[in-house]
Amino acid sequence: MLYDYDLLIGGGGLAGNCLALALKDSGLKIAIIEACSREQLHNSPAGDRALALAAGTVDLLESLGAWQAAKPHATAIEHIHVSDQGHFGKTRLSAPQEGVEALGYVITARDIESHVAKLVAKAGIAQYCPARIIGLSASNDAVHVSLQQNGESINLSAKLLVGADGGESTIRKLLEIAQHKTDYGQTAIVTTVKTFLPHQNTAYERFTAFGPLALLPLEKYQAAVVWTRTHEQAADLMACSEKEFITQLQDCFGYRLGELTLAAPRRAFPLTLIRAEQMLAQRTVIIGNAVHQLHPVAGQGFNLGLRDVVQLAQMLITQQHNNGDIGAAEFLQQYAKLRQQDHDRVINLTDSLVKIFSTPHLSIAAARNIGLTLLDHIPAAKKLLARQAMGLMANLPALKPQSRKSG
Repeated sequence: MLYDYDLLIGGGGLAGNCLALALKDSGLKIAIIEACSREQLHNSPAGDRALALAAGTVDLLESLGAWQAAKPHATAIEHIHVSDQGHFGKTRLSAPQEGVEALGYVITARDIESHVAKLVAKAGIAQYCPARIIGLSASNDAVHVSLQQNGESINLSAKLLVGADGGESTIRKLLEIAQHKTDYGQTAIVTTVKTFLPHQNTAYERFTAFGPLALLPLEKYQAAVVWTRTHEQAADLMACSEKEFITQLQDCFGYRLGELTLAAPRRAFPLTLIRAEQMLAQRTVIIGNAVHQLHPVAGQGFNLGLRDVVQLAQMLITQQHNNGDIGAAEFLQQYAKLRQQDHDRVINLTDSLVKIFSTPHLSIAAARNIGLTLLDHIPAAKKLLARQAMGLMANLPALKPQSRKSG
């Protein structure tokens, strides 16, 4: 049959745009469908959030040509300091010890999203934006997508639809894919602080009885804060004065960076582990936050989503090169099988960290502090932790675009 496109990507955020960028030279005819305008996306409060990019993620962005322009807006993480409030245990990682320039980087979502979006526009990839997906159906050889754009109805067909439209994925909902949810009973408060002392490119992760507190380096005297508390505590912290908020933050973090002052509005996000029951439907696959939403402990969410993108892109490039059907059920099942292991590993890690480090029970506190101390003194274990932090455990294939095979 005749298709409007080979590939339709639902979602023009980071995951969708990175996938399009990875496939721009693949020979596939691609279109992106995004519900929000570029202005809405740029001005969204979600753009303020700081992303901790693992070193492996930076390598992937570099392979897409998306890192060179974004790097001046990013801050290198050269050291990571992990501690437990009120206890002796701590673990420290450093880039020089690992023989790398940086363990990762911190950048605001808006900065990296803007650079990737510009590259997608420059590549001339078709975009329906703003346009809402209102209906889906599939046959043996095509997926059919119904849109609303500027009050008009548009019907498109493709060999494959990719749902990269975030945690509230319209595509997942239309496919009636159920989710498993674990409510942590926690809320993350996100903001930015000015520091009296320079952070020296150190990322701090401090575990407390109520959840982790992370301070991530931004400018020389600024740090992004991700502070996890119970819902009740978070509500009080959102309602209190700036002075009281800083006082409580200082009590929790200490004075390693001197006195702190608030430099941005406070925002609150309830924390839930959400995982879709499946990644696939007929001629459709969902990726990134549409499949998994993680607790921010260890900062793995975006890094895991980008690995979804790279795995799928490399498989699509190979399938196209071999004149294969990119929407075939067995092909998509192979993708899901390959991603399952990485999803399980990272989700189990973050879930375990939340449960182990969010309890005041003395015996558990003692055990975790002994563990942190041992980690700090056992080189092999420390190396393994550093590789996990840098996102180097996934063993993804290199992203190498290929021209389509003739014949």
